[in-house]
Amino acid sequence: MNCLTTAWTAHAPELRGWLRHRTRNTALADDLLQDLFLKALRQGERFCELNNARAWLFEVARNLLADHLRVAHHMVDLPDDLVAQSDDIDTVDHLTGCLPRVLSELSAPDREAITLCDLQGMAQADFARAKGLTLSAAKSRVQRARVRLRAQMSEACQVTLDETGRVADFVPR
Repeated sequence: MNCLTTAWTAHAPELRGWLRHRTRNTALADDLLQDLFLKALRQGERFCELNNARAWLFEVARNLLADHLRVAHHMVDLPDDLVAQSDDIDTVDHLTGCLPRVLSELSAPDREAITLCDLQGMAQADFARAKGLTLSAAKSRVQRARVRLRAQMSEACQVTLDETGRVADFVPR
């Protein structure tokens, strides 16, 4: 693996600088550089047979950086106006008291779609397989059931919405 040592000596400083410039994080750049040379090491004799080791190293470095950025999850603070008010939560929590009766008034297919996908958390793809539907048909069925549930909740519980579309008041049943 003398060719790998030669490539390391010749190209590591340039690659490290390139990665540091792109990541603005020395430790991350060094980690990516290490991953890069581990990939080269895994190539074995094929790495030694490359016509242009520098080009290969930069291509792999670019791919490693793209993969890292793709999976990086940056946290962003929510604006204060998006934080739920406790009154909103209380109103919605109380509104769930209407849910069992309204669900019982829905058709069996609508009730099943809402119960499995929304209340029990079944993935719509799993719902589709269980019901022998295409994913598109399952999504449509769940969406139509949600529309009918909302209409039934609005009518049966006399739900009123504020100007932003949030539940403002309702009459418990």
